[in-house]
Amino acid sequence: MIKLVSLLTRRPELTHEEFVRHWRDIHGPLALAVPGVRRYVQSHIRGTRTRADIPETALEIDGIAELWYDDEAALAASAASPEARALYADGALFIGRIKTYLIDEQIIIPPE
Repeated sequence: MIKLVSLLTRRPELTHEEFVRHWRDIHGPLALAVPGVRRYVQSHIRGTRTRADIPETALEIDGIAELWYDDEAALAASAASPEARALYADGALFIGRIKTYLIDEQIIIPPE
């Protein structure tokens, strides 16, 4: 399986709460119809933690989206679907900026 991780920042006219509400209540259900998505997780930012020994990055985000697919072919087919196009169109309504990474996940402590 492959994993995409996207860092999301809200559109400037939205509050964080409005962003989260749209993402969870409108965008999330649209993802259920997208073919090929094996898992989808929304991580809503509720606060930050800093360390005295490491400077904090200037990046401000409102949420982290994680999507899993069987492989890159499944990702490409999924992205070309009408359901994904509807999802992307909805994303443009509340996401102001996005940075997406293709992840090679290394599990150090597996779930129990």
